[in-house]
Amino acid sequence: MTELATTGTDLPRLRELNSLSIVRALRDHPPSTVTELSQRTGLSRPAVDVIAQGLVSDGWATVLEPGASSAVGRPARRYQFRADAGYVLGVDVGVHKILALLADLDGNIVQTVRQSVSAEAQPAARLAVLDEVVSACVAGAGKTASDIWAVTAAVTGAVDASGRTSFFTPLPGWKSVDLPAHLGTHFSCPIVVENDCKLAALAERWKGAATDADDIVYLLGGMRNGAGLIIDGVLRRGFGGAAGEIGALKHVRWLNAPEHLQNCPGVPETVSPDDAAAWVFNAAREGDRAARGAVTRYVKDLAVGAAALVLTLDPQVVVYGGGFSRSADLVLDPLRNELQRLVLRMPDVRASTLGADSVALGALKLSLNEVDVRLFSAGLSAPVAPRRQ
Repeated sequence: MTELATTGTDLPRLRELNSLSIVRALRDHPPSTVTELSQRTGLSRPAVDVIAQGLVSDGWATVLEPGASSAVGRPARRYQFRADAGYVLGVDVGVHKILALLADLDGNIVQTVRQSVSAEAQPAARLAVLDEVVSACVAGAGKTASDIWAVTAAVTGAVDASGRTSFFTPLPGWKSVDLPAHLGTHFSCPIVVENDCKLAALAERWKGAATDADDIVYLLGGMRNGAGLIIDGVLRRGFGGAAGEIGALKHVRWLNAPEHLQNCPGVPETVSPDDAAAWVFNAAREGDRAARGAVTRYVKDLAVGAAALVLTLDPQVVVYGGGFSRSADLVLDPLRNELQRLVLRMPDVRASTLGADSVALGALKLSLNEVDVRLFSAGLSAPVAPRRQ
């Protein structure tokens, strides 16, 4: 951004735009000198110097004074974006657990709280656990609700524009829950609710197995199968939020794929249905023939839906995540072989590197994106504004 002629110009707005250009330049780079900021923004050094000092006064930036140096002359001071000016929250409202992550505006996690919840829990009970986890996460970091600039909650099931799982969800009674309104009783910041698979895909591109890719299909492998899609670097929701829900089509066999593991011959009666898959994967790893056959049948069914997505979207990377990805050593090679047989162009198939935190990390990233959108579209006078310290 360059400085404009002042004639006929809204000077306060121009100053704010110039300030935003400096904030963006600081946000995306290490601590920077006035000269470096001038080069990145196209603003003059004197203008940058004045704006940077104003950002420090307003709480958007801090000054790193130069240390001792053997160089001739006084080293230039550097300015740094204040990542602790605000915080964001990412919450995974899962079937068996609720996980909350609190991070500063650079995405550095400062607090984590996880609590188990019954798969059969009704909405009131699940929301009570959610409230406990979120409160403990914020308070544990020494913060209050006013310090939080954005909250994103991940839920199981396709999420419509209102933040509800109006199509389907395995959470008992959850279609009746207005989660944005519930969280709005605790926070005054922007609140987003999104599907867990979509957020896991976002996390894999941010910090996981697909940081080098813009076209990604994320496969959730677990007691249910799902998919998240990133195309041209953008998370795709679809018109009604149901993009990637190819498992709803019975012909792709995703609905019944986990049953091959649950119903594998030889699983002891003492093993619960939720733990049967883990037992089968372990037995297959040890060479059990029935277990190996169950894994093969599971992968064949998984590959049908995966191939449909690959043929439709032609992604660079397919990431296999979810609870079953802990056994990716047994799944990836057979999955590659099946896809090779079914698709026109073979993508790179990788295992998730984020484990059980992928969904909450994706929620955290979406919260950070929400802060940036509001900040750089509405300006420094937007509701997300730092408190001076």
